[in-house]
Amino acid sequence: MSTYLTILGFNSAIPTINTSPTAQLLEMEERHFLIDCGEGTQVQLRKAKARFSKINHIFISHLHGDHCFGLPGLIASFRLLGRETPLHVYGPKGIKKMLETIFTITETHRGFEVIYHELDKDYSEKIYEDNRVEVFTIPLDHRIYCNGYLFKEKPKDRHINMKEIAKYNEIEVCDYHNIKAGKDFVLSDGYVLKNEILTVDPMPSVSYAFCSDTRYLESVIPIIKNVTVLYHESTFLHDLKEMADYTGHATALEAATIAQKAEVGKLILGHFSNRYGDLTVFTDEARTVFPNTFLPKALESVKI
Repeated sequence: MSTYLTILGFNSAIPTINTSPTAQLLEMEERHFLIDCGEGTQVQLRKAKARFSKINHIFISHLHGDHCFGLPGLIASFRLLGRETPLHVYGPKGIKKMLETIFTITETHRGFEVIYHELDKDYSEKIYEDNRVEVFTIPLDHRIYCNGYLFKEKPKDRHINMKEIAKYNEIEVCDYHNIKAGKDFVLSDGYVLKNEILTVDPMPSVSYAFCSDTRYLESVIPIIKNVTVLYHESTFLHDLKEMADYTGHATALEAATIAQKAEVGKLILGHFSNRYGDLTVFTDEARTVFPNTFLPKALESVKI
């Protein structure tokens, strides 16, 4: 299964006619993870032709409005669409109180369970795991408590080499599981068929790191080391570094430096200040340090 990232919104603070606040949809191993949920996210999901029913896990970086104000409306829409399956919401401590207060005051009744996973640790921790995917927090340095998220595919099973398997009548379908898991096969005469003959290498596992609002922070480097794709905020250009530090943000040059030191495969910038009209100035600055840097394109589904 391929992994795809759809960036629904990538500007900072105030929505504009042409841009939306932070929200992303990550499709990894048939899981649909929503990352942040700024105002208007459900409209962007509609434009992206995303299936609401497949979103079972939502990850919120922090409780500034441009990252979470779309969440109450989205959850209310889930109810109107007849959702019955539980919804898991991950976010800073206080997210449950925020949402439940809104639902109580507005008398929003839900026909499904919302399971809250409130976060308060200042170190990276695993917060989700199944047989294919793991998710870890990435502690960040913003004006309020904030986490990024690291999504990792687990190592994949090897692929059966059917052309080779067909040579041996003793190998049955029930043996495929062990062979895909890397085990050799022993014939009735004791001859050992090595696994590397019976299988071919799987597609490499991929990873995606989302670093939302944060100052330049080198402690994230070992957490995101060698990730396939990194999204890192770059609210300002480096000539406004003092403003970036004061407001709890990073510059394009700093985002590129993190990418270069972490040896990531690809860097996507985002969370741009509305003071900039031409966003190519961000890649111009970042590529002086990390050439494989790109701007996001709203609603474009990118294979990771």
